[in-house]
Amino acid sequence: MSTTTIAADRPGNADPAITPFTVTFLIRRFDPEVDEEPRWQDFDVEMYATDRVLDALHKIKWEQDGSLTFRRSCAHGICGSDAMRINGRNRLACKTLIKDLDISKPIYVEAIKGLPLEKDLIVDMEPFFASFREVQPFLIANKAPEGGKERIQTVAQRERFDDTTKCILCAACTSSCPVFWTDGQYFGPAAIVNAHRFIFDSRDEDAKVRLDILNDKEGVWRCRTTFNCSEACPRGIQVTQAIAEVKQAIMRGKP
Repeated sequence: MSTTTIAADRPGNADPAITPFTVTFLIRRFDPEVDEEPRWQDFDVEMYATDRVLDALHKIKWEQDGSLTFRRSCAHGICGSDAMRINGRNRLACKTLIKDLDISKPIYVEAIKGLPLEKDLIVDMEPFFASFREVQPFLIANKAPEGGKERIQTVAQRERFDDTTKCILCAACTSSCPVFWTDGQYFGPAAIVNAHRFIFDSRDEDAKVRLDILNDKEGVWRCRTTFNCSEACPRGIQVTQAIAEVKQAIMRGKP
């Protein structure tokens, strides 16, 4: 038998990357068939520093309470389905590492705000997608391209809206907005970001229609520039800046 001692195994030299430790999670639970109001439930989970909050939710569901309900799909920060509030901030559970949280205290996990709560960490996303659809988030180009071929863009024209193409529709920005929490009619940051993506696309021919839609009383003018949306975006989109650019385009009457 080998007598080699790994440094991490020596007392006082534990490596948090390879040494498990117990983390307490406080999860806001809600079962519409049983609960009148949401309630907090705590779970102790053995974790590694490099684990993610999503890993903890999997362990709880698979090993402790199979009734825990949450959304997830790709688990790599692309699908946006596992957006939730972690320690009071909107984040993707699959992108939030345990080592980046204060594990000396319980980690609080709850559903995103501003959308109807269905069960545990799941909300009804339909109001969010209704606003998304209303801004016509697709390319409108009725004229045939010159020569009947592709629609050419310069590098600069593509860069003009590059930032807002990154949206994954996770609703982290919209559900972090205090105006959205109190006004169910407000389009919300994500819808405006996706309108921006086409308003400033040189190939699109219907920017004026989108600007008219967002000039509504529940459109861009409801934004209070608190920057919550930019801070919450897991893709790093400058959401508040995009909203300001749409406001400027409305005042100019064109992109």
